[in-house]
Amino acid sequence: MAVAESCTGGLVAHRITRVPGCSAYFDRGVVTYSNRAKTELLGVPPRVFATDGAVSEACARAMLEGLFRRSPAALGAAVTGIAGPDGGTPAKPVGTVWLAWGRPGRIRAERVQLAGSRAEIQQAAAAAVLERLAALAEEGTGP
Repeated sequence: MAVAESCTGGLVAHRITRVPGCSAYFDRGVVTYSNRAKTELLGVPPRVFATDGAVSEACARAMLEGLFRRSPAALGAAVTGIAGPDGGTPAKPVGTVWLAWGRPGRIRAERVQLAGSRAEIQQAAAAAVLERLAALAEEGTGP
């Protein structure tokens, strides 16, 4: 398993690595907070930022696709969003988060709208990622 994070700042990886024995299934976590980092570390094309923005389905999918190109993980997830308290727009208010999860070549994505403080949004986003990864692992064959 591997994760690529933006708005959660490593919280997903932190929650995974708190579990004893996680080294048996967790390969890596990558925090790509800036657009530059998303491009340099995950290969997200700059056109994604220009056309869809960093908080978009296209970005979340590109983050996860890039993660799969750089990791042998059989399943993974990516998260990008606006944790606040600033940065929201009418189209993408604070709390807008895009999740992508799946297996190489079989990726799902979902927009979730979260509420609360910055910390609450980050915690809820991390929980949402972990819930989807757990469900995916239980499915066995993936999306």
